Amino acid sequence: MIQIHNSLTGRKQPLVPIEPGHVRMYSCGVTVYDYFHVGNARMLVVFDMVSRWLRHGGLRVTYVRNITDVDDKIINRARDAGVDWRDHAKKFTAAMHEDLDRLGCLRPEKEPKASEYIDEMLVMIGQLVARGYAYQASNGDVMYDVRKFGPYGRLSGRKLDDLRAGARVEVDEAKRDPLDFVLWKSAKPGEPAWPSAWGEGRPGWHIECSAMSTKELGEHFDIHGGGLDLKFPHHENEIAQTCGASDAKFAEIWMHNGFLNIDNEKMSKSLGNFFTTREVLAKIKHPEVLRFFLLSSHYRGPMNYSVDQLTQSEAALNRLYTALRDVSAVGDEHVYSPTAATQAFQAAMDDDFNTPEAIAVLQGLARDLNTARTIPADGHKARLLAGELRALGGALGLLQLPPEDWFRCGVGAASGLSDAEIEARIAARKAAKQARNFPESDRIRDELAAGGVILEDKPGGVTTWRRS
Repeated sequence: MIQIHNSLTGRKQPLVPIEPGHVRMYSCGVTVYDYFHVGNARMLVVFDMVSRWLRHGGLRVTYVRNITDVDDKIINRARDAGVDWRDHAKKFTAAMHEDLDRLGCLRPEKEPKASEYIDEMLVMIGQLVARGYAYQASNGDVMYDVRKFGPYGRLSGRKLDDLRAGARVEVDEAKRDPLDFVLWKSAKPGEPAWPSAWGEGRPGWHIECSAMSTKELGEHFDIHGGGLDLKFPHHENEIAQTCGASDAKFAEIWMHNGFLNIDNEKMSKSLGNFFTTREVLAKIKHPEVLRFFLLSSHYRGPMNYSVDQLTQSEAALNRLYTALRDVSAVGDEHVYSPTAATQAFQAAMDDDFNTPEAIAVLQGLARDLNTARTIPADGHKARLLAGELRALGGALGLLQLPPEDWFRCGVGAASGLSDAEIEARIAARKAAKQARNFPESDRIRDELAAGGVILEDKPGGVTTWRRS
């Protein structure tokens, strides 16, 4: 049985779907005002991994991940660019999908956009006002009255009195309490606005996820996830809103992934110490390198981003793909004879998605495969192990390429040669060797090597190649 660490209780608990056999999961997505950075990528890859593993175990999964497409940052960026806020959001939504597709992230079952759920947000705000959890402030904004929700702070382990003591002195005078947060922002000139019972305006950030998650998954669902930076105040506010509006139980399990740091400081756009995912993908051999890196540490812990870490991830993938090279699986690669490796892999993943331990299992399986390849009598065993390695890697979204394609990937090879041009030069080299023109054969080999293309001559006159 899968055990998951619940941020709400601080303990692991078994995943027992509310609806037997069907897991309903929500994770907070990104605000599409710019390209998302690799800190965001960690969260997106983590919950893609979670949904993959649940499906791998035979569960039906309804995964919902929202898109915040109306927000102060979007409005300001669109204004600076001289474009409509909707067009700005659409541009970066498309860019997000491109980058996620390259990272091997599967599309969620539903991807609600905030601007399309205004009616649901207004209904929830109306419920909160009617039940005494919200009020309209003197500036026209509708605010959540944090004092009215007793359990506030339970998720983050914070006490209201301590939070108030740390609140800024220059509190908004329209608030009854410095911790109150906005549900509905009154309209400002030149900004998008929708009609409401409290005047024209637009939703606050926190109400979006409460309205979208319960609309798509119901008021009580299995898993709610996001980055650790969302635990407070965003997820704390979600709980207050959702439970205040209807006495709902809301999410059964809360999951939070750790920060991605640079020089042991959280990566964020506000600090300016970030790289966009698109920038990183342009500088590495293949997107699987970044995916491998992001899964190489346990999702709940912090991890440090560096070029050296990416280089190590590429080397690790090279070893796995080398083991698979020239070994064809027996039949369907997802139908194989499980070994103890499969049991160890499943045990690691069922224990709160322990991906570093699961990757260690893949590496051990690759070593077994390499040993089997050296023994002619073990050819069938090697093919079975290859199928097992591919299938287990696939459960993490790794080892998705044919090995030869992996080795032909490269970052801007100095030669600038296409695959077809490389193949033509290999053919010319072969012809030179057959004509015993070895100086020409060596010249072609050296020319390719200088351009980052390494040739490997194999028995039977077969030559394979890879980009270094």
